[in-house]
Amino acid sequence: MVVRRRKKSRYMRGIRTHGYGNVGQHRKSGSRGGKGAVGMHKHKWSWVLKYFPDWYGKRGFTYPPEMRVEYREINVGELGELIEFLKQQGKLEMEGDAYVIDLQTLGYNKLLGRGSIDLKVKVRVYDASETAVEKVRKAGGEVVILREAASRS
Repeated sequence: MVVRRRKKSRYMRGIRTHGYGNVGQHRKSGSRGGKGAVGMHKHKWSWVLKYFPDWYGKRGFTYPPEMRVEYREINVGELGELIEFLKQQGKLEMEGDAYVIDLQTLGYNKLLGRGSIDLKVKVRVYDASETAVEKVRKAGGEVVILREAASRS
């Protein structure tokens, strides 16, 4: 086997231009097919298909901001603390033997089911999970979901 005495990269080495000069080939953007993303739909299309198949196109649907509902949630377990807080401020309403809480006026629009409750509560809220409704009913209360009332009318 013959020993290679010189490195393979001996040729075209030097200062900055590797022997090609400042003006001609291997300089400027023409040698790379244009600046930036030029030619992605034309002469660089095979590169796009190979390395970035999702470069073009859109996916999914974006709702307009006025149609989005930003949920501010509260858990069933936090209702007890909320009742105590409203009691201290004197803003708690009673309906028979049940406490009435309108979560809409307090800035909440969804009731979630984490935690437990042992008080009889009537809750008015825009939306609620099934477990939250079930836990409030087991405690002897009820949940009035305002979203369903709005969709009926």
